[in-house]
Amino acid sequence: MESAPAEPAPHSFGYPYPGAAPVPDDERTSAPPVPLEARPADKPAPRSRWLAVALVAGLIGALVGGGVGAVVSGRNHKTTIVRQVTQPNTSVITHTATVQEVLGKVQDAIVSIRTDLGAGTGMIITSDGQVVTNNHVIDKATKITVTLFNSTEARPATLLGHDATDDVAVLKVDNISGLPTVTLGDSSKSVVGDDVVAIGNALNLPGGPTVTTGIISAIGRNLPDPRQPQNLIQTDAAINPGNSGGPLVNASGEVVGMNTLVIQSANAQELAQNLGFAIPVNNIKPLIPDLAKGISRNPGYLGAGVGDMTPQIAQRVGSSVDAGAFVASVATGGPAASAGIQANDVITMFDGKRVTGNSELVTLIRSHQPGDKVEVTYVRGSTTKTTTVTLSSVPASP
Repeated sequence: MESAPAEPAPHSFGYPYPGAAPVPDDERTSAPPVPLEARPADKPAPRSRWLAVALVAGLIGALVGGGVGAVVSGRNHKTTIVRQVTQPNTSVITHTATVQEVLGKVQDAIVSIRTDLGAGTGMIITSDGQVVTNNHVIDKATKITVTLFNSTEARPATLLGHDATDDVAVLKVDNISGLPTVTLGDSSKSVVGDDVVAIGNALNLPGGPTVTTGIISAIGRNLPDPRQPQNLIQTDAAINPGNSGGPLVNASGEVVGMNTLVIQSANAQELAQNLGFAIPVNNIKPLIPDLAKGISRNPGYLGAGVGDMTPQIAQRVGSSVDAGAFVASVATGGPAASAGIQANDVITMFDGKRVTGNSELVTLIRSHQPGDKVEVTYVRGSTTKTTTVTLSSVPASP
């Protein structure tokens, strides 16, 4: 496994109307650069790194009123690829006609979302107007409207339920029926190299959604901010502010992901390109029934950046175990730090259940509520320790 070029610590804050400024995150301590699943973001980059984003927001805002998406600021640190899944290529090579066929299956069920804070994209999942989108598109909004494909009428919509940790929300368009719906596919069948189409309200440009094409660039990508969803699909299809909540569609016209994040720069000198991220649809489907019933989820928060432990990492940090969830960083004052867990520790048990990797730990954490007291076993060097962690709520994204 090789180290990747320097990548930023992603933020999923919206693309709001001009005037919003980034909010400082908590300070953190960190170990040597490793794959991260849930590390708090670094302090804000120098103002110059935000200039291009602010300028775009100002220009677009002056023309069309802004747009909501997930924009990532540069951070000067390195990240290591957690998993690079490579399998025999089963993708369908998409030509122009095929892309048009894909659009014919899905575009009628894509909507533009506007709030009093900005704009984004959504996907119709029931004929009576239930729409799934990113939580950050509608977060803190007091007014939500939805515009159907090939329509100019902004219809009022109601928030049914939301999950801030997984960044998923379900809306209901008021007083409507007989709508087309998207087909939610099986993201577990996606492989690197599959052709995909992204559709969304990019920059809230007038005249309908923007369509971009690309491939799946990576699967199971984990990003450094614990407030973000993890195990993401990476794509080189152009993802822009306003695409948030829109579909990443395979060559069969099935939704395999929900576009959520984009990295724009590695640091002040190095711009990043074609690094977009989508939440796998298999992570979204189990949430929809509860959210549609108005049950909003508030999972627990550990306050640690973790990655899969490997023999290579074990050798580097002098650990006696080569499996588990490697703690790459801890948030200052967070639950893990308060319980004595430190960077370079390896979590092997959580709430009585064995932990063999990052994904298992995240699933276990999110099965608990803030305030739950959980016994955690971890290894530091060659010493095994046990502590009790009191989980908290996920800190709000800027």
